[in-house]
Amino acid sequence: MTIVTTKALSKKFGKVTALDGVDLNVEEGEVYGFIGPNGAGKSTTIRILLGILQATSGSAQIFGKDVWQDAVEIHKRIAYVPGDVNLWENLTGGEVIDLFSKLRGKTNQKKKERLIEQFQLDPSKKCGTYSKGNRQKIALVAAFASEADLYILDEPTSGLDPLMERVFQECVHEAKRNGKSVLLSSHILSEVERLCDRIGIIRQGKIIESGSLSEMRHLTRSHFFVETKSSIPELGSQKGVHDVREEEGKLGFQVDTENLDQVMQYVSKFGITKLESKSPTLEDLFMRHYEKDSPNRGASS
Repeated sequence: MTIVTTKALSKKFGKVTALDGVDLNVEEGEVYGFIGPNGAGKSTTIRILLGILQATSGSAQIFGKDVWQDAVEIHKRIAYVPGDVNLWENLTGGEVIDLFSKLRGKTNQKKKERLIEQFQLDPSKKCGTYSKGNRQKIALVAAFASEADLYILDEPTSGLDPLMERVFQECVHEAKRNGKSVLLSSHILSEVERLCDRIGIIRQGKIIESGSLSEMRHLTRSHFFVETKSSIPELGSQKGVHDVREEEGKLGFQVDTENLDQVMQYVSKFGITKLESKSPTLEDLFMRHYEKDSPNRGASS
């Protein structure tokens, strides 16, 4: 069952096109990673999904309902965490969590207490005294303690230390185990790679790649380190070989996936004594798309 769907979604601010025909789908029980640099269109897409902005053209639906016309009904079943949480300074953290709970109407009290403990949050302090990381914790506790069917998370770990990031990741895994859906926008590529079933890369308002990481790895290069009995001449001139270099007595290089077989045949002629390989990562894929990005990449968000 498809929980979130957009078709040819576009948004213009005057003459500036922030989104240009975005198509994405988030399935039930899926964690979907939505990545791209500042200005790519991630936050604009999320604001449209939340019913905060109205699309210029195209369509967007959550639970089969129009995100603009049916925003009130949709919000009863979603939880949202922004990357920069603003809270009422004179309320305590616990009071804010309780307020969010009452607005939603459905909150698991035992889970709320467990999350407060896991995130090492002191709910008795006034929000005006909280650091950025603690403000994020308030929003995360309120979101994951709710009985939401869809979690929309826009840079949710901003300000969290590595230990708290691991707590967040377990919350996402738990939501998935319970059949919930997650739309995760993040610039932390390792986090997306660890959590997400599918990934969409947005660039200048367009989805340029989408699919599972394994499906997209054909677009990246594999990394190798090799030791041989005799030196390998002209390795850099072989088709599909890139970035040949010496590292700690080993020869390092990258190979395009489609040329891997013939390159390995060539290298084996020189007597391989040691061979190490590293699978391409999401960061490799991401940087390949953005290494020649335009200079105006930060024009809009």
